[in-house]
Amino acid sequence: MEKDKVRSSCCLAVIGGSAGSLDAILKILPCLNTGAAYAVVIVQHRKPLQDSPLADILSDKTGWSVKEVEEKETVTPGTVYIAPADYHLLFETDHSFSLDASEKVNYSRPSIDVTFESAADVYGSSVIGILLSGANADGVEGLQKIRDAGGICIVQDPATAEVSYMPAEALRRLQPDLVLPAEGIGMYLNAI
Repeated sequence: MEKDKVRSSCCLAVIGGSAGSLDAILKILPCLNTGAAYAVVIVQHRKPLQDSPLADILSDKTGWSVKEVEEKETVTPGTVYIAPADYHLLFETDHSFSLDASEKVNYSRPSIDVTFESAADVYGSSVIGILLSGANADGVEGLQKIRDAGGICIVQDPATAEVSYMPAEALRRLQPDLVLPAEGIGMYLNAI
C-alpha cells in the first residue's frame, strides 16, 4: 500500500454498492478495528422491506455498532450506518443525517451519487469514498466530487467484484486513488 495514499485525518468513509456488494461489505467489516475515529456509512441499492435484516447481518461481522440511519441523527465515529431503503441519504453541515424522498437518481433511491456528493460538500478532504460491485453507474459522479473536494477515492477491483460494471465504469471515467479487493479496502481503512 502506498504511504502517500494513507490519510491520518478521516472523519467519514462512505461505501456505495449495488448488485453483489453485500459480499464485499461482509469482507470489509470484519477487518475494521474498534475504536476508530471515523464513521462508516453504507449506501446499498435494496428493496424496501418492513423488517430489513441487514443491520443484524452486518452486526454479526464487526465489533462496531451497526444501525440504520435516523433523520437528524448525529454522525458518530466508530459506528456503521446503513442508508434506509427508499430514501436519499444526505449530510448536514452540523454533521447530522438528513433523509430525502425526492425522485430517484440513476434509477435508485438511495442514490450513491447523492450521498457521495453530499459527503464531499460537508466533509471535503476528510472523506473516503468507496465504490463496490454493481450493475449501473450510480456512484461514479459522486466519487469524482469526493476526489475534487480532496477526499480519497477507492474502487473495488472489478476482477474481484461479483458484478463488475459499476467499478469498471468508475475506472473508465475517473482515476481513483486506489483499486483494491474488498479485504484490501478493510486493511486500508485500518491504516488510517
